[in-house]
Amino acid sequence: MAPTGSMLFAAVGDVGARFAINKAQQQGASACIRGHVKSRMLKIKIENLSKIYRSRSGHVSALEDVNLDIVQNEFITLVGPSGCGKSTLLKIIGALIRPSRGTLHYDGKTLLQPTRDVGIVFQEPVLLPWRTALDNVLLPAEILGLDIAASRPRAMELLKLVGLKGFESSYPRELSGGMQQRVALSRALIHDPSVLLMDEPFAALDAMTREELGFELLRIWDTHKKTVIFVTHNIVEAILLADRVVAMSPRPGRIAKIVKVDLPRPRTLDMEFTPEFKGYSDEIRSVIYHGGTVAA
Repeated sequence: MAPTGSMLFAAVGDVGARFAINKAQQQGASACIRGHVKSRMLKIKIENLSKIYRSRSGHVSALEDVNLDIVQNEFITLVGPSGCGKSTLLKIIGALIRPSRGTLHYDGKTLLQPTRDVGIVFQEPVLLPWRTALDNVLLPAEILGLDIAASRPRAMELLKLVGLKGFESSYPRELSGGMQQRVALSRALIHDPSVLLMDEPFAALDAMTREELGFELLRIWDTHKKTVIFVTHNIVEAILLADRVVAMSPRPGRIAKIVKVDLPRPRTLDMEFTPEFKGYSDEIRSVIYHGGTVAA
């Protein structure tokens, strides 16, 4: 059987990839969003999910009793301290690793293996250095057995969409870090997945490039609606991008609070200086750094 796009990204990514919140509080945080998802199509449902890593030196509990509903075309950001399990949760959603306990439902069915309906962008672009930008974008199409002749115009259009028209024949060494990440984003979109998983894709970039790519991502998301789950350490970035911010506790990672962001779209940098934005920021920081109250 031919490998899936997610399998490809998993392999490439591997080259590159206490505030105890009691169970009753966790369930309360999950319950508060049920009304939000009821009127929209449920895309991903995570129930009582835990992940334990086992090694010769002992066991590490990365995630514990995570419950989360994500609706179609929603933009979710996961934010929390280092080591809280954000990336682990993202990999489980992409079926790149299996949970130790709990279930993950994707379009109403238990997800047990990677699906081509998911695209993944890792922190490092991990482009193949001997392939041009265009050929890097086309790589998943080749692995999935898609018609390359038919995929080429889409790849060209994606590179144009991310601002790389004229760089189709450039090699990774000839591109800046931000440009390489744009190629990686195009690669994740070439097979038109309905879900896009992004694991701190802009973390290694300078502040200006990071802001630019954040707004570029929002523009693409607004034009080609997809369900996006975006991992970040940056609270400002988390708020500016998201419909909802999922704040996680230190390891073992649990969902400490889910904050619905009611800022109008399209988002702008000026919003960062509004009282509403500061309120969201203070609320999330309180949960992550000071063990603030979990929403009921």
